[in-house]
Amino acid sequence: MKEKIHEFTGKHLMVNYMNCDKQALNNFKELEEIMKKACTASKATVLNAIKHLFPVKNSDIIGMSMVLILSESHASIHTYPEFNSCFVDFFTCGTECLPEEFDRTMREYLKPKEVKVKLFLRDNTIIKDHVFNADDKPLILK
Repeated sequence: MKEKIHEFTGKHLMVNYMNCDKQALNNFKELEEIMKKACTASKATVLNAIKHLFPVKNSDIIGMSMVLILSESHASIHTYPEFNSCFVDFFTCGTECLPEEFDRTMREYLKPKEVKVKLFLRDNTIIKDHVFNADDKPLILK
């Protein structure tokens, strides 16, 4: 398989999904599948995944960290079940991937009550902050 050459440019989406659906956040098998689905929806190619489960002190709650290696770069999630929340990063090289589709898929599954989101556009000259709508709706790039 021939690897695609990507421009030295990228999009880095950083999201805090807070007060999520508890069952969705703690179903690690399904969460892994949704992360893969979100990457595919964004037009990224998943190559591999690795995850680690963490016990939460003095509790039977378990958190998870997972990284998906993409042909275009990577996606990661770090769950905080004691807060029903998670941190997610989605970074892709080139211009073809759509972080708004990744975000939309994650929101549909996690059903967060609050979202803090930031998108950075990166290239060889600058890391530029992209402005979101004030209502924090899923990102739409033009």
